[in-house]
Amino acid sequence: MKFAQRVKEGVVILDLSGKLMGGPDADNFKRIISDLIEKGSTRVVSNLREVKRINSTGVGILITGYTTLRRNGGDMKLLHVSEKIRSILYVTKLNLIFECYDNEDEAVESFELE
Repeated sequence: MKFAQRVKEGVVILDLSGKLMGGPDADNFKRIISDLIEKGSTRVVSNLREVKRINSTGVGILITGYTTLRRNGGDMKLLHVSEKIRSILYVTKLNLIFECYDNEDEAVESFELE
């Protein structure tokens, strides 16, 4: 899994690519989220466009990031969620937790509506 960061209108966009399967990726993602919180950046969009595979551990990584941000007054939204990942979120009822967007501007603007 590769992680790239960029900022758009004060919202951090994490561009994820590859396989979200656990292992060292879990530690890297936790570290990234912790670093963002330390810097005061608690509004995050995780862009899943380039995520090719995800398993239950990968879903757990997203949940951990989400809950960590929420505990620190922030939020994480998902962008470009594939049908396969969307179906996993639906089956696990996580679609009721994660806000998913197909448009980056809408995902970023959604933070302004809160």
